[in-house]
Amino acid sequence: MIVDAQPGFYDAEPLAASDVEPAADVLRRAAWIAGVAAALGVPAVITEEDLGRNGPTDARILEALGADTPVFTKPVFGLAGCPDILAAVRATGRSTAVLAGFETDVCVAQSAVGLVDLGFRVVVLDDATFSPGEMHERGLARATAGGAERNHCKGVAFEWLGTLAAARRLSAEYPQLGEGLAGGG
Repeated sequence: MIVDAQPGFYDAEPLAASDVEPAADVLRRAAWIAGVAAALGVPAVITEEDLGRNGPTDARILEALGADTPVFTKPVFGLAGCPDILAAVRATGRSTAVLAGFETDVCVAQSAVGLVDLGFRVVVLDDATFSPGEMHERGLARATAGGAERNHCKGVAFEWLGTLAAARRLSAEYPQLGEGLAGGG
């Protein structure tokens, strides 16, 4: 799940100077893990909040996932409250949802808790989610208190890969992704 990776949440204009670089790093890692997911055939769903105000999902993420990845408008904070998004998540056939995106303390945390409440195993990528200042850690704390797990992009990528042979194959076929396996996405 890529949750609201839109310029309205990460552009330099609304952020404090100290948050600009961390937000950019999160986008880079979210695009990297999206690329790994696409390369491995892991299905993805993208949400966007208030497209007119916040703009479209970051182009690097869209490019990494491909044109066939469903993108849904999310008029509520927790994606589990949207029947069409929830249907798309269920249609993946997966019982684990991995969340990346913005903002950790609101949409990511509420989505994580909502999905846990519906019986999903939920993993929040602590290095591919973002809220300004202390709100990031508060959001992670809320998500984990609600039953979600924390992990990081590199950890999830290696769980998806499962074997040294698969990691080597990914690195050979997708050199730009393989670099992240050594460096954390």
